[in-house]
Amino acid sequence: MVFCFTRLNRISKANWEAFTLPIFVSCGISHPGIFKPMREIKVKGLSSLHNLASDGESHVQRSTSLVEEETGSLSVVQSTPEIEKKYVHRVYDAIAPHFSSTRFAKWPKVATFLNSLPSGSLVLDAGCGNGKYLGFNPDCTFVGCDISEPLIKICADRGHEVLVADAVNLPYRTGFGDAAISIAVLHHLSTENRRKKAIDELVRVVKKGGLVLITVWAVEQEDQLLVTKWTPLSQKYVEEWIGPGSPRVRSPSSITLESIPETENNSKEHEKDTESPGHKFGGTVLLTSKDDSSVQNQQEYFVPWHLPYHRAEVSGASACALANGLAKKDDKKGAVVYNRYYHVFSEGELERLVSGMKNAVVVDRFFDKSNWCIILQKTL
Repeated sequence: MVFCFTRLNRISKANWEAFTLPIFVSCGISHPGIFKPMREIKVKGLSSLHNLASDGESHVQRSTSLVEEETGSLSVVQSTPEIEKKYVHRVYDAIAPHFSSTRFAKWPKVATFLNSLPSGSLVLDAGCGNGKYLGFNPDCTFVGCDISEPLIKICADRGHEVLVADAVNLPYRTGFGDAAISIAVLHHLSTENRRKKAIDELVRVVKKGGLVLITVWAVEQEDQLLVTKWTPLSQKYVEEWIGPGSPRVRSPSSITLESIPETENNSKEHEKDTESPGHKFGGTVLLTSKDDSSVQNQQEYFVPWHLPYHRAEVSGASACALANGLAKKDDKKGAVVYNRYYHVFSEGELERLVSGMKNAVVVDRFFDKSNWCIILQKTL
């Protein structure tokens, strides 16, 4: 296995001290076994191997203890469900350049939060996407991570300090940051335990007194016409969704589900990109019809992303996605359509997720641009 190490030129001492695990930076070549609990980590501008293993080992042990106490098994939370792999991760990887081109406007509430932070604050953006909030406040230092390697490459090419990481297993030292944000990320996690674990991780990585801002898509959309155009997952499908594994899908196909990507609402076309509900996608998923009474209490949806034909082969992934049933063609719109999994949040659901936390309190909650939002403060 060949690794290409470059010279360290931009990472500060504070940023180095953030990482809990030893870091290899490769030229796109993974090295199995180095980062046991997570995907390969790549950081912009890093050069040599920094051995932080002793602290990393203790962190992993603490995480294991915490998760086993709450769920009985570390793998229950940290194993990525198939629906997330296929309908989040693979989709965002495929649409990354086009997705990034629609993500530029900053939400006022997020901007206000970032501008309120003291000068010199170290801020983590977990699920940073194309990095539109990284460096937003010039008086703060930002680091970012995302599960999508193509999106992280876009951030890195813009000069941001970023790496590939999983929201439920952040590779940072406990208490390293002054604040953290998670913008439109948690609704892509498919189980309540994973959503809780992601919040636990955000709180873990900030110092005592540090703030965490979380935003998620809401069931209570301001434009309800959008919701009628999303594709709801059938109740049977949801009921058979067991733990972190693949749902047992009642369909002729034996293909299993994997995962979906992240999004926000900035452009008119893709703010909450929609399409009419159907019964199957790629022959693998049973879906409810528009008049199904269960839609009234629906929180699990596929939300489409229309990738224009002229952008579809930028990454060369669309032909493969069409062949594998991950995407389908819409000749009327001249686009390849990818479905993304969402668990949209009901009022009070975020607060319920954090109600049992002993090391953080809710200091603010609000509804903004069809999103439920909370700000937590770490107390211990």
